[in-house]
Amino acid sequence: MTVRIIDRRFDSKHKSSVNRGRFIERFKGQIKKAVADAVNKRGIRNIDNGEKIGISGRDIAEPHFEHGQGGVWETVRPGNDRFNSGDQVDRPTGGGSGTGAGQASRDGEGLDEFLFTLTKDEFLDIFFDELALPNLVKQHLARVEQSRRVRAGYTQSGVPSNINLTRTMRGAAGRRIAVGSPYAAKLRALLAELEELKNKLSDDDPQLAQLRREIAHWRAKVAQVPFIDTFDLRYSNRIRVPRPSTQAVMFCLLDVSGSMDEGRKNIAKRFFMLLYLFLTRNYERIDVVFIRHHTVATEVDEDEFFTSRETGGTVVSSALELMHDIIKARYPSSQWNIYGAQASDGDNWNDDSPRCRDLLAQSLLPLTQYFAYIEITDAPPQNLWHEYAALEATMADRFAMRRIATVADIYPVFRDLFKRQV
Repeated sequence: MTVRIIDRRFDSKHKSSVNRGRFIERFKGQIKKAVADAVNKRGIRNIDNGEKIGISGRDIAEPHFEHGQGGVWETVRPGNDRFNSGDQVDRPTGGGSGTGAGQASRDGEGLDEFLFTLTKDEFLDIFFDELALPNLVKQHLARVEQSRRVRAGYTQSGVPSNINLTRTMRGAAGRRIAVGSPYAAKLRALLAELEELKNKLSDDDPQLAQLRREIAHWRAKVAQVPFIDTFDLRYSNRIRVPRPSTQAVMFCLLDVSGSMDEGRKNIAKRFFMLLYLFLTRNYERIDVVFIRHHTVATEVDEDEFFTSRETGGTVVSSALELMHDIIKARYPSSQWNIYGAQASDGDNWNDDSPRCRDLLAQSLLPLTQYFAYIEITDAPPQNLWHEYAALEATMADRFAMRRIATVADIYPVFRDLFKRQV
C-alpha cells in the first residue's frame, strides 16, 4: 500500500517557506528590478532593511489550457424583443465611478499589484546576487573564512521545509512495531483461542463472550498506537563547513573636499555603504580600510567615514600615497588580495592629476587585484578623468572607471564593477 503524506503545516509566520522560495525564484527578474528601485529611495542608514515589493497582477497569472468553443454556434437569448439574428450591438458607454485617482475608461481591464514583504536576508541575497570580488586568488590560505552548507544526517527539530518523509515514515513504522508488537501478539493468541473454542462451545456460551470482550479490548490497544507521532519526525540537517579561502583587504577612498557638495557626498556614501554591506555579508573576515581626504588624507573608522563633516581643498594623490604606505606596512601583496575603490567628483589640481596616474600605474596597481574609480558628477570630465582614462586603456584587467550622475546610477554601476566573472 502506498502512503502519501502532504505536509500542510505552516511556519511561525503562517507562510510556507518552500512556496515562498519558489515564488521568489520564479519572479526574480521583477523582484530584482523592484529591489533596485527601492535602493534609490532609501537613506544611507536604512539601506539594508527589508522591503515591500509589488508585482503586477498580470505577471503572476497562471497559464492554463482550456477547450475552445469551436464550430459555428447560434444561441437563443430568452426575453429578447429588440434584436434579430445578424444585428450588430454597440459597445456600452459610460463607466463606474471608482475611488482611484485616474479617469474612468470604457476599455480594458486589469488586476491590482500583488504585494509581499522581503525579509532583510532575502533583500540582501537578491541585492548582491551574482556579485564577487574579481581576480580573487589563493595567495595565502588564512583569515577570510568562507563556508558551504553540507548534509549532516538528521535531527529531531527543524522547519517544515526540511522534513525528511522517508526517515520519518521509517521511524514511525519501527515505533508502531515496537510498541504494538505485545498487543498484536496477545491479540493473535486470543483469536486462535476463539477459533478453537468455536468448534467446542455454542455461540452464546459465557466463555466465548468473555473472550470476545478481551479481543475487543486488545484491538482497541492496537488502534491506539498512532500511525505517526511527533516523536517520529526527522528533519534533514545541514551544517556549515569552512573551506580554504583567501585573505583580502578593501581600501575605500572618499574625496571630502569643498567641491564635493552634500549631494555628491551622499551618493558616494551610498556607494561605499553598498560596498561595505557586500563585503561583510559575503566574506566573513575581510579587512576594510577607510580613507578620507581633502588636501590631507586620513585613515578613519567606519563611523567617522560615513558621518564626519570635515572638508577642505583637493589633493587626490594624498589618499593614494596613504593607501600605498598602509599596504607596505600592514598588507604585503604576497599574502593579501588587495582591492581599492575611489570616489571623487574629478576636481583636482592640474599638476596633481598626472601624479595620481603615476602612483596608480607604478605603485598601486602592481600590488592590487582590482581598483575601481567612481566619478560623481554630471559635468564634463575633468583632468583627473582624462589621466585615468589613459591608464584604463593599458590596464583594463585591474582598473575600471565609471561615472555616476544621480542616485539611480549607483546600483547599475555597482553591479557592473563587481559582477561575478565566469
